Amino acid sequence: MKEIKNIIGAYYKSVEQGRQTALATVVHLEGSSYRRPGARMLITDNGQLTGAISGGCLEGDALRKALLAMAEQKPMLVTYDTMDDDDAKFGVGLGCNGIIQVLIEPIDADQPNNPIQLLEEIVAKRQQAVLVTLFSLQQKKDIHLGTCILLKEDGVLVEKNNDLELKDILLADATLAMENKQSVFKNYVTPKKDVTAFIEMIQPALSLIVIGAGNDVIPLTQMADILGWETTVIDGRAANANKDRFETACKIIVAKPENVLSQINIDRQTVFLLMTHNYNYDKAMLKELVQKDIVFIGMLGPIKKLERILNEFKEEGLELSEQQKAIIHSPVGLDIGAETPEEIALSIVAEIKATLANKKGKPLKEFSTTIHSREDTIIEEVRLTSTS
Repeated sequence: MKEIKNIIGAYYKSVEQGRQTALATVVHLEGSSYRRPGARMLITDNGQLTGAISGGCLEGDALRKALLAMAEQKPMLVTYDTMDDDDAKFGVGLGCNGIIQVLIEPIDADQPNNPIQLLEEIVAKRQQAVLVTLFSLQQKKDIHLGTCILLKEDGVLVEKNNDLELKDILLADATLAMENKQSVFKNYVTPKKDVTAFIEMIQPALSLIVIGAGNDVIPLTQMADILGWETTVIDGRAANANKDRFETACKIIVAKPENVLSQINIDRQTVFLLMTHNYNYDKAMLKELVQKDIVFIGMLGPIKKLERILNEFKEEGLELSEQQKAIIHSPVGLDIGAETPEEIALSIVAEIKATLANKKGKPLKEFSTTIHSREDTIIEEVRLTSTS
């Protein structure tokens, strides 16, 4: 999400300067690559790049292709085959072992709902969205419709082309992707031509709610900002919870435990950390949180601290289910030998990312198979007798 926000900001700055721009998007991948489908990069006619579609090896060629697309004002699909042993044709040794499809779309600032405006719709409101990008793998010289449909979680539909063929079919598949919370690729075979769709599920930025405003929270909020997470810092002490101490926090709240949740919107991308170093405050907050639909609650302190809290809950008539206990991560953080506040912050951020991605956080060198499932980029073929 941070990449999308940076692209939007760079685009409007370029428009003010009267520059032409193009959006490069990784729309499909076969094999391995540094970036996955959905990676984006804004390119201006003076060579400025915002975002990335690789680790730096494809950007130079993508810039040259984008300048041509801008000159012709026509979308272009570019294939980078890094499975070829002779990587010299790119001028570098890529070694990614994948076939990467990159769609380059020149942006017309006067066109309603152009690709940048569709991205802007995504970040305008905190909600899930599905973005549909159309291209043709079979007829690469054809006109690629590009980023054309946005379906929001609240049911709002935004289109670049009102007379788009396959609209009903695409909308049905976008709705299904929203329900499954998973991006998919489909190739629609019609009597006239084949059209490939990247139906992309986009989640809002992770919302990190940190209860506690001690010195050890400062590096945590700084790391979260680098990742593009939306951070809220909450504490009962106004002297600790203030903007001078937490410059990168999106929001700061001074409140007692019983008044915290009324000031926060919770969704499936919201996680909580209890870092007050105050037993009673942490206990009171945990009691509130376990009764909400939350995916992750992290708490500093030894395992005995959590055991004591759970025993006291039981004595007070609140016995947690196994499901409620499962979302509590205490002591929070991965075992990386962390000692300093910065190292502890790194271990906590890593566990949050791993948990929400449903990963174990083990070393990549221990993988006997590929890091990313090849099934995630399988293109499903759909044969249609009509395009209505």
